[in-house]
Amino acid sequence: MATLITPALVCALRPHGEHGAIARLLTPGHGLLAGYVRGGRSRRLRPVLLPGNAVKAEFRARTEEQLAGLTVELEHSRAPLLAEPLPAAAIDWACALTAVALPEATPYPALHQALDGVLGAVEAAPAARGWATALIRYELLLLAELGFGLDLGRCAATGGNDDLAYVSPRSAAAVSRAGAVGYEDRLLPLPAFLLEGGAGEWPAILDGLRLTGFFLERSVLTDWRVDVLAARERLVDRLKRAVA
Repeated sequence: MATLITPALVCALRPHGEHGAIARLLTPGHGLLAGYVRGGRSRRLRPVLLPGNAVKAEFRARTEEQLAGLTVELEHSRAPLLAEPLPAAAIDWACALTAVALPEATPYPALHQALDGVLGAVEAAPAARGWATALIRYELLLLAELGFGLDLGRCAATGGNDDLAYVSPRSAAAVSRAGAVGYEDRLLPLPAFLLEGGAGEWPAILDGLRLTGFFLERSVLTDWRVDVLAARERLVDRLKRAVA
């Protein structure tokens, strides 16, 4: 019987059988892994298997094809955040996106580190503006890791790298203000913080969410996976109401 013991982040949980559950966890060295948790819907384990929690996971399976049995120990709980509408929406979306977008058992160490960073930012920041840019960068990284990265290094129209202000929805490449003349309404705004680093103001944050949302919906969240966009819509709606 193969056994894997690893730290992991809980991304999703669904009922299985009368009392059990199938959990999907993001691990640093083995990517997204699923396992059956006996009694996963019990009073003892429900608080452990919340999206966003950090756990120590032990997977056991007789063969690679078999769904592993999974036991978990809580290492860090983010349960208190789930009582707050904005942090709860951010955690729900980031974890749901990860659970449906990534292929299983494919290592994405950079995504594990980045998701842990986003969850930590949601936990630590006193307001949403402190973590919203980290979430947008996580979405960009996920797109890149899956082969759908945006080319923000130079203008698709002029070849230069100055005054980049838009992204072409067709080519996913940056466009400068000069190269965009006459086509601005066909392009997506490119927030400066994605090029310069640091935090962004709310109009730029909302532009960033629109940008990443367009490419996630077009390239990643297709077919049945489009259902998870409801979690993103809830998050964006709450952010807009918070800053209105």
